[in-house]
Amino acid sequence: MSGWLAVSPLMVFLVVYLVSSIIAGDFYKIPVTAAFLVASVYAILITPSPGPAGGGWRSRFDMDGRISIFSRGAGDANVLMMIWIFVLAGAFAATAKEIGAIDATVNFTLRILPSRFLFAGIFLAACFISMAIGTSVGTIVALVPVASGLAAQVGASVPLLTAIVVGGAFFGDNLSFISDTTVAATKSQGVQMRDKFRANILIAAPAAVLVTIIYVIIGGEVGKPLEIAEIEWVKILPYLIVIGLALAGINVIAVLASGLLVNGIIGVACGSYGLVGWMAAAGEGIAGMGELIIVTLLAGGMLDIIRHNGGMEFIINGLTRRIRGAKAASLSIAALVCLVNACTANNTIAIITTGPLAKDITEKFKLNPSRTASILDTFSCLIQGILPYGAQMLMASGLAGVSAAAIIGHLYYPLALGVFALLSILLRRN
Repeated sequence: MSGWLAVSPLMVFLVVYLVSSIIAGDFYKIPVTAAFLVASVYAILITPSPGPAGGGWRSRFDMDGRISIFSRGAGDANVLMMIWIFVLAGAFAATAKEIGAIDATVNFTLRILPSRFLFAGIFLAACFISMAIGTSVGTIVALVPVASGLAAQVGASVPLLTAIVVGGAFFGDNLSFISDTTVAATKSQGVQMRDKFRANILIAAPAAVLVTIIYVIIGGEVGKPLEIAEIEWVKILPYLIVIGLALAGINVIAVLASGLLVNGIIGVACGSYGLVGWMAAAGEGIAGMGELIIVTLLAGGMLDIIRHNGGMEFIINGLTRRIRGAKAASLSIAALVCLVNACTANNTIAIITTGPLAKDITEKFKLNPSRTASILDTFSCLIQGILPYGAQMLMASGLAGVSAAAIIGHLYYPLALGVFALLSILLRRN
C-alpha cells in the first residue's frame, strides 16, 4: 500500500471533523465519535486482506481479517489500561461530587487564594502535583473537578480553568524524573535523567514563568464570592488521599480505586448516601465516560491499522530523507515525534517508536544526546497536550463536561512550551 493511502484514515478523520463543524457552524457540537467512526470504517475498507495469497475472491474480500487487525489495536494493553482509568476516574469523580467533596475543596481553595492569584495558583498546583507524581492523567483526575467547581463559584470560564489544569499537568509529564516519557526519552538516547532535566528545564521553566504571569494578569478580573461556605474538612479527604497515594508512587488504578472506596465510606458515614446510592453514583460516573471509552477504542483500532499498512514507516522515511546540518537534524527529530504522536495519540509510544531513529540522527550529526532526549519529550508533550483525541484531553473534557475543542483554545502552556522548544533549536550556535 502506498504511504499516503496508509496515513489517509487520519486525514479522513480530520477532514470529516472539520467539514462537519463548518456545516454545523459550531466546533463544539460535533461529536468526535462520529468522525472517528467514519475514519475507522474507511481504514478497514482500504486495508488489504490479510488472507493467504492465492486464496481466491474470499481472501481478497476477507472482512473478518481486516476487522481483526482493527480489534487488535482497540484491544491493545495500553488502550485497555486507559479505559480502566476512565471507568475508575468517572466513578471517583461522581461519588466525590455526591458527598460534597468538590464543594468542600472549592471552598478551601477560595479561602486560601486571593482571587487575582486564583488562575496562577491552580496552574502552579498542577505543575507541582504533576512534577511529583509524574503523570498528567493523575493530575487531571485530581484537579479538573475542583477547577470546574471553582469556575462556577467565581463566574469564570470552565474550559479556561480546565485548560489551566491540563497545561500544568504536562509540565510534570515533561520534566518529572518518574514520568514514563522521561524514562523512555533518556533510555532511548542512553543519557542520564539529570542531564536531560538540565536541557529540558531551560525550555520548560521560561514557558511556565511566562504562562504564570499571563494567568496573574487575566486573573485580576476574577471576582470572589461575597460569601464562602464553611469548609467540611472530612470531605476534602478523598482528594488528599488520591494526591498522597499518587505522590507515594502507587499505581493510578490502585489510587483511583482507593479514592472510590474512601468516597463510599465518607458518604455512608455522613449520610450522603447508602450503599445503593454509592453504587448508583459510581454507575452514573462510569456512564458519563461512555463517549471517551468509545473514542479510545476507535482511535486505538484505526491507528493500529495505519501502523499495519506502513503509515508509520512512510512518515519516518519522508522526514529523514533530506536532512542537512545540525539544526535541520534537530528539527527533523521534533517533526518526527510530533507526527508519530499524532498518529498514535500516546506520547510515550511516540518516543519509543522514534527513539532509535533519533539516536541514529544524533550520532550522525554529532548532536547532544541530552538535547535530543529533551526534544523527544518536549515535542511529544506539546502534541499530546493539544490533541483532541488524546487520553488527557478526553479525560479533562469528560470530567469538566465541556468539549475538547473548547479547551484547546485556552491551552497556553503547551503552546508556550512549543515556542521555547523551537527557539532553543533555531538559536543554537552549532
